[in-house]
Amino acid sequence: MAPSAAPVLEVHDVVKTYGGIHALNGVSLELLPGEVHCLAGENGSGKSTLIKIISGVEKPDSGTVVINGRTHRHLTTGDAIRSGIQVIYQDFSLFPNLSAAENIAMLSELADRRRISSRSRIRAAARRVVEDLGLRLDLDADVADLTVADRQLIAICRALVNDAKVLIMDEPTTALTHTEVERLFTIVRRLQERGVAVMFVSHKLDEVLEISQRVTVLRNGAQVASGAAADHTPRTIAKAMTGREVSDERLVGEVPPDAPVLLELDRLGRAGGFSDVSFALRAGEILGITGLLGSGRSEIAEAIFGIHPADSGTIRVAGTERRIRSIRDAVHAGIGYVPEDRLTQGLFLDVSIADNMIAASLDSYRARGGLLDRRRVRDSIADLFRRLRIQAPNVGAMVRSLSGGNAQRVVLAKWLDRKPAVLVLNGPTVGVDIGSKEEIIAILREQAAAGMGVIIISDDIPELVTACHRILIVHEGRVVSELTGDEVDAHEIQRRMAA
Repeated sequence: MAPSAAPVLEVHDVVKTYGGIHALNGVSLELLPGEVHCLAGENGSGKSTLIKIISGVEKPDSGTVVINGRTHRHLTTGDAIRSGIQVIYQDFSLFPNLSAAENIAMLSELADRRRISSRSRIRAAARRVVEDLGLRLDLDADVADLTVADRQLIAICRALVNDAKVLIMDEPTTALTHTEVERLFTIVRRLQERGVAVMFVSHKLDEVLEISQRVTVLRNGAQVASGAAADHTPRTIAKAMTGREVSDERLVGEVPPDAPVLLELDRLGRAGGFSDVSFALRAGEILGITGLLGSGRSEIAEAIFGIHPADSGTIRVAGTERRIRSIRDAVHAGIGYVPEDRLTQGLFLDVSIADNMIAASLDSYRARGGLLDRRRVRDSIADLFRRLRIQAPNVGAMVRSLSGGNAQRVVLAKWLDRKPAVLVLNGPTVGVDIGSKEEIIAILREQAAAGMGVIIISDDIPELVTACHRILIVHEGRVVSELTGDEVDAHEIQRRMAA
């Protein structure tokens, strides 16, 4: 980053309202060539609205966007793209049925208004940018068959084919392992050397400070902090985002040695997924399971809940062997599951918060004659809405309208209403802002303290350290390490995962 260089992008006093509510209220920032500038804020802080305005999707009520010295009061998406603005969204917006090369070069072909696509021209254009970045990508592979990390690299290459001057990356590390994050950061640093300005949007504050030169924080549509990343810590950014102190301390009590065993796996296995997995979970314990992507950690969770049943070994719940061949078997055994993809697997998006909350426990509300006891239903829904501090106008709001953190609270509410003995959570805070993450972990601590057994499957190592009594590390489908007590440390977990 050249400190004396003119900004490639400037936003001046931008205001945007929806129905009288300020999504943005006088926000200003600038990006310099070769700079990584972090945009931080909780869900609903205005980050997405600002990105839409910069990329021409939305128009501000007032204020201006200046790109390469040219002022735009009514920026369109075409203007933004032609000016070198490229956005990589969380879903990457790729064509899964096309090859890597076709995805990289297709938008450039369209921009040139070519009526006939040349495979050799597309492949040559893709190869140039891939080689320029020093990447190894199978350009002939269908995107649907590639890893999340490779899809992200394809999205970056596509932006560069279109001559990106500003690259906006929205939550780019959400689904990446530690090794893949380091690989991504290497690419980002190469982009800096080329003079590309990068706006990095993330909830992972350690990563923000590792890669960014400057930070801008939004809260409730207002700009509450902006300055050099070197002047911040994760704690100061978290406080600016939430308006309060956010604890990242390890708050783990002792599990009584005589606490009953709620769940026991004995040499559990599933062909192609995992093998010989054995552990016990006690009442009041929060157990973490981690490992690299593809290690088998998610497959273990899915077997416990009967999504993809184990084909060897045994599962005992509260001392009784259970044959879990389906989700129904798991639920009847007293096991709940919060899936990794809450939107497609955990919620009914076009149904109300209230109906989602009681979806797993309707039978418990039936009175004589099979009719629902509507008063008990209303009381339970109101209690869960209050206890989990769900931010919504009312319980009748559609789940689709909620932020990631609030949607996750609804999934939790659904299972807490069922009162399972064991709750398994796969990536419980993926895509959730720092304030909601802290509150979700606090809810899990409360449930464990009340006697529930909790399993957290995650690659968010600080989260595991903060919340878990023990941590199991999975590699190639086997539990290869167990950490307890003082061994539960971020550096030790990363060391053992890499071993």
